[in-house]
Amino acid sequence: MSRDINYGNLMHTAMRGLIKSVLTQVSEHGLPGAHHFFITFDTRYPGVELAEWLRDRYPGEMTIVMQHWFENLNVDDDGFSITLNFGDTPEPIYIPYSAIKTFVDPSVEFGLRFESSDEDEEEDSAQLPGGPEDDDEEEASAHHDADVVSLDSFRK
Repeated sequence: MSRDINYGNLMHTAMRGLIKSVLTQVSEHGLPGAHHFFITFDTRYPGVELAEWLRDRYPGEMTIVMQHWFENLNVDDDGFSITLNFGDTPEPIYIPYSAIKTFVDPSVEFGLRFESSDEDEEEDSAQLPGGPEDDDEEEASAHHDADVVSLDSFRK
């Protein structure tokens, strides 16, 4: 048993719990007001389920937008499933919470970024994902002012 408290892992667990709570509220009541989410995830992460053509197009990571149109949002203990529209083609996706790299709600300037120990120092700076991969691409690119919390700022 380790004699150190792994605050990084504890923070990641808490942040993923926050995402689960937010998505549960949205699945039960819909998106309130101007809230919308950019969620970037690792498409190679075990348990991610998406169409093969999407995996081919986004072999490393992908950013989805939950805003105007989505359906079948189901939240469970390990992740969530959702159907999104990609060029007028509805596609179901399943994303484990552990696959999430960033979760951003630009309407309230809130964001979370999950750092991994193997990322380069250059990638450790907090930034929004490069942009969504759905029909809201232009609108989403206008939102670059959200604060993203980086766990590295809490490490010594």
